[in-house]
Amino acid sequence: MKKRQVVALAFDRLCTFEFGCVVEIFALDRPELNVPWYDFRVCSLDKPPLRAAGGILVEAEYGLAPLQQADLIVLPGWRDTDEPAPPELCEALRAAHARGAQFATICNGVFLLAEAGLLDGRRATTHWRYMDRLIARYPQIKVEPDCLYVEDGEFLMSAGSAAGLDMLLHLVRKDYGAQVANQVARRLVLPPHREGGQAQFVSRPLPRFDNNKLSALLDWLQANLQQAHTLESLAGRVAMSPRTLLRQFKGATGASPYDWLLGARVDLAKTLLEQGRMNLQQIADACGFGAVETLRHHFRQRVGVSPAHYRQQFTTTA
Repeated sequence: MKKRQVVALAFDRLCTFEFGCVVEIFALDRPELNVPWYDFRVCSLDKPPLRAAGGILVEAEYGLAPLQQADLIVLPGWRDTDEPAPPELCEALRAAHARGAQFATICNGVFLLAEAGLLDGRRATTHWRYMDRLIARYPQIKVEPDCLYVEDGEFLMSAGSAAGLDMLLHLVRKDYGAQVANQVARRLVLPPHREGGQAQFVSRPLPRFDNNKLSALLDWLQANLQQAHTLESLAGRVAMSPRTLLRQFKGATGASPYDWLLGARVDLAKTLLEQGRMNLQQIADACGFGAVETLRHHFRQRVGVSPAHYRQQFTTTA
């Protein structure tokens, strides 16, 4: 089997962790695998030395030329989503695509492909912090908001930085099979494949309201999630008709009281699962779900994994 040529892009103000993930997967010698591992190179957009996060300086041997021989081009983040990709980089990425290269991006590295016009009409994702920006700036892209990574043809894009490892392990699995990918994952002390999506990692901040009644109601609800609530009982608490409360609540939060309450209860369940001190019935009671099956249903619907699986990922307590 011929070695695949992998080229990672480096630049001034380099994202150190994302770049390190790429190096870890593709650049290390792995004689124990008994397969022709990747031929790895780093190309530089800017003149060296390159500053990287954490006060590190990086010197890359090559300019952009290796992009035109690469089988796989990895874009490990980008220094600023508000800074457009330089025209020479866009041109090089388009030329590499025209000759059949494969692409992988980590976190906001997807903005480079988007700026080059290579993702029009395709599925893509990015870190949840940049999701709205990607959707607004490139409406022709089909953005998937709750995926650890997305694959669309020759393009793979991961969400957060650590999700890049999930995506890169997926690439190894495609190139060498599950057994080799599992060995690489074991050396990294990572699960070979994670379930779920970004929703399990996103904390939902409390909204701010101009309406003092709604602010007080939200504060009270947050402190009394274990109680049973109806639209009528909540409306009576703020001296509104149910119809008026529904309209104002949805206008302020984008959700009905019922949907908001479910989200707040799931958020509390996530916190209690991470702490690892309660069993599922205790958590169901504390969050206002009552029954464990109700907790499981809404948790999986909102987070994408079961409560038990979530607990395994976020605490050493099973």
